[in-house]
Amino acid sequence: MIDLRRLRDEDDYRAGVARKGASPEAIDAVLAADGALRDVRSRTEELRAQSNAASKEIGKADPDERQTKIDAAQGLKAELQKAESELTTAEAAVNEQALELPNPADESVPDGGEDDFRVESENGTAGEAPPMNHAEIGEHLGLVDTERAVRMSGSRFAYVLGDAVLLQFALVQFVMTKLVGKGFVPVIPPVLVREDMMVDAGFFPTDRSQVYELEKDELFLVGTAEVGLAGLHRGERLDAEELPKRYVGYSSCFRREAGTYGKDTQGLFRVHQFDKVEMFIYSDPEQSWDELENLRRIEEEIFTELDMPFRVITVAAGDLGGAAAKKYDIEVWLPSEQRYREVTSCSNYTDYSARRMGTRMKGDSRTQILHTLNGTGCAIGRTLLAIFENHQQADGTISVPAALRPFCGLETIGPR
Repeated sequence: MIDLRRLRDEDDYRAGVARKGASPEAIDAVLAADGALRDVRSRTEELRAQSNAASKEIGKADPDERQTKIDAAQGLKAELQKAESELTTAEAAVNEQALELPNPADESVPDGGEDDFRVESENGTAGEAPPMNHAEIGEHLGLVDTERAVRMSGSRFAYVLGDAVLLQFALVQFVMTKLVGKGFVPVIPPVLVREDMMVDAGFFPTDRSQVYELEKDELFLVGTAEVGLAGLHRGERLDAEELPKRYVGYSSCFRREAGTYGKDTQGLFRVHQFDKVEMFIYSDPEQSWDELENLRRIEEEIFTELDMPFRVITVAAGDLGGAAAKKYDIEVWLPSEQRYREVTSCSNYTDYSARRMGTRMKGDSRTQILHTLNGTGCAIGRTLLAIFENHQQADGTISVPAALRPFCGLETIGPR
């Protein structure tokens, strides 16, 4: 949730919200609701003080004045109950509207939409189109079976088979080993969470259409381990000297892919069920921008060691999700399409999610809301298909990246 005080008092903060696509009318409506809330809160506090004082007067009153004091106290109590009810309604109205406003874009983020990103670096040499695209070679080598999965579960599902499974777990072990060596604590979080956790993590209400719901159980399937990692210290006060706290989570993930009809229908690129290794950091606000650059370096290191051409972009303000103040995407070259495709990202949420979650940092002088960041250590399916194409050999086999060979015992993947 945004900082309403800063939205009210700081022009740059308001401008950052507007750059993310929030209309002036929506911003003004939230500020008007917040103003009304502050008026109701002030009146409620005044009535509470008067009611407490009136109750004390009853004990001091002479017997002939006692009933008058009691009547006055009861009248104030009734007014207070009405004000408290109005306060609850006003708080709900502010929260409902404020949840719709995005975290302001950082000043370093370019303006514009999906096509207005800024390229930060390009790494490796972009190759020519391979004999087979990722879907074709996956089928040819018996690594991916979408036809049988469709019969069982519908479109955008796949069986991953044979050596591709060994390669998948090699990716997980490779990334986990690297991140644990960098001080990240490994976590396997729940993938079913309550609605309030989806709200506090910053995914509801904006991304609700993408989430699978188990209505009878009032639970939701997560689209990223980030949700569970965000909830790990929900409502807690963390000592400043403990920060940063760095976690790496592994989970299956689920996404409805609403609004993507006809896009990336082959192979593993855009499926409903997939696996990810996710990084998450709780940071001192003064260190969070350094932590974002650290996440970026880690993601670059992973794909450099996987020996695949990639570029790093800064996503434009209008293409950022609601929670991110700044986001880098790592885009791997996909030779069959002769273009870069996003496979991982890392973002600084600043205090946006932590404010919803009530996660704070205790320092020497005061307690304040901390910052949270997240980054994809490895989106398994998309990384697999990038390996299929970028490491495909002329004889129709796949050369396993050297970094993965110790974890899977394979040098090449070919027909069986």
